Amino acid sequence: MEHTETLTRYMAKFVQGLVEAGVQDVVISPGSRSTPIAMTCAEYDKINHWVNLDERSAAFFALGMAKEQRGPVALVCTSGTAAANYYPAVIEAFYSRVPLIVLTADRPHELRDVGAPQAIEQLSLYGDYVKWFHDLALPEGSRKMLRYARTTAGRAVQEAVLGNDGPVHINLPLREPLIPDFSLPGLWEADTDSKVLTPAIGKRGIDRNYLDSLIKDLKRFTKGVIVCGPQMDAGFGDAIAYLAKRLGAPVLADPLSQLRANKYEKNNIIETYDAILKHDEIKGALQPEFIIRFGAMPVSKPYLQWLTTLNSPLHLIVEQEAGYREPAGIETAAIYADPVIFAEQLAEHLDEPIVENRWLETWKDMNRVAKDLLLAESPEEGMNEGHAVVQLAEVIPDQSILYVGNSMPIRDVDTFFMTTPKEIDIMANRGANGIDGVVSAALGTGARGKPVTLLIGDLSFFHDMNGLLIAKQKNLNITIVLINNDGGGIFSYLPQASHPDHYEELFGTPMGIEFQPFVEAYGGAYHLAKSWNDYTNALANSYASPGLSVIEVRTVREENVPYHKAKWESVKEAIGKQLKG
Repeated sequence: MEHTETLTRYMAKFVQGLVEAGVQDVVISPGSRSTPIAMTCAEYDKINHWVNLDERSAAFFALGMAKEQRGPVALVCTSGTAAANYYPAVIEAFYSRVPLIVLTADRPHELRDVGAPQAIEQLSLYGDYVKWFHDLALPEGSRKMLRYARTTAGRAVQEAVLGNDGPVHINLPLREPLIPDFSLPGLWEADTDSKVLTPAIGKRGIDRNYLDSLIKDLKRFTKGVIVCGPQMDAGFGDAIAYLAKRLGAPVLADPLSQLRANKYEKNNIIETYDAILKHDEIKGALQPEFIIRFGAMPVSKPYLQWLTTLNSPLHLIVEQEAGYREPAGIETAAIYADPVIFAEQLAEHLDEPIVENRWLETWKDMNRVAKDLLLAESPEEGMNEGHAVVQLAEVIPDQSILYVGNSMPIRDVDTFFMTTPKEIDIMANRGANGIDGVVSAALGTGARGKPVTLLIGDLSFFHDMNGLLIAKQKNLNITIVLINNDGGGIFSYLPQASHPDHYEELFGTPMGIEFQPFVEAYGGAYHLAKSWNDYTNALANSYASPGLSVIEVRTVREENVPYHKAKWESVKEAIGKQLKG
């Protein structure tokens, strides 16, 4: 078998292996050395291919697709620094447990470490940030090696989704010539004697003896909370609502827990706990005897700080697979089980509520008071970040996605986005919490047609404006709410703000950019919201129009800190009086 035929059949078997194992989409960053794998993906009609020119944007776009699909997405680039540009998204995928199949083309072995152009050390390039690495053998045409190509692709998918989801890396060394020949007979025929199977993953419950012992321990207490951090498990909302009702416990629900939206019962949901726990005297009055946490650590910093002040409660963390996520440094007991199954098992075996009703009603009363104060709008109030979230929650369409940028946007969503019956998935890059790649990740979640709203700050938007290109090329539907406070607003809440000599240059970092020309260069519709009525009308119009829409809300950093602090102080005063009776 001559080189071109060998290369073509080898790549075809590899791509078939990906598809047979469950990969539906591949994101391609154009380049020369990756020609065989890129052209094969484009030729094979059983996989959707997306071309994204900027490698960093491409990687985050694939990340967003994988998050929305709850499944693996492949990513292809050429050799050299192209692969290095995937690194931030690989890190985010690792920490946020998202399955990416990273395929980096490489020079063949004889061109490594000899000064060949566009050749860098790509073996184990991503270090400990991938679950599995494999340097694929050079293409060969024997039956054994064609099967190896298929099964290795299948194994890559298996490694990505077994245990905690995460990225894997396959390096593909390729010799020239690089152009495949898709006219070869029988190229896409399925093997009759073997098949790469999608992994069958069972769901783990809890042993009845352990469950009886746990319930016996819980019955020693009368004050407890369920805490739900970032997670995307299907059926989780109904299971937690059932457990909360049977247990009689309040549910502190992070916005990324998927518990603040959708149609299940929310009677015990406490969405304002971040504002409630900002004050020491209130934290001191709230001493749970047990905590059951599902999902990752919540976004809320006050919650994290509250944990460190508690008097050694029984602290249970429910994880689907082994992994340690407890940055508070307190004693915990891990329960490794499917969260939905465990919540349902525990609820079914409770014969009566454990938590005293007065404890639950105290949390619910605090939540009502805090919610009223946080949602209240003063007549003299100008454009601000908090009310932008309140109004967005009112207008955002049902059955859509809200993607949230890091720094202040996710914290404002935590504070101001309340429960709603709308079916909205709320997502963010909370693995490594970076501000890069957020535009691309949000666009990736909308690749299959679901409407997407992105709430983002000006610095994060600037970091990923290249990501807008694929919105133009594929006519993706996204509404971007751009909160422009001309710099890094979150630093205004940190100790750095008390050092004015270097604050603006090092932390405030004002850019003074007019974003309208950039938006229009990518074919987007731009609107500067000058009032709240103007803002909500612009949102409604954007949802009625296809393609990219950017609505800019200009705020003043120096006014945002007093605005937020006044809200939190009003919550403190009202709840302080309430607790004193």
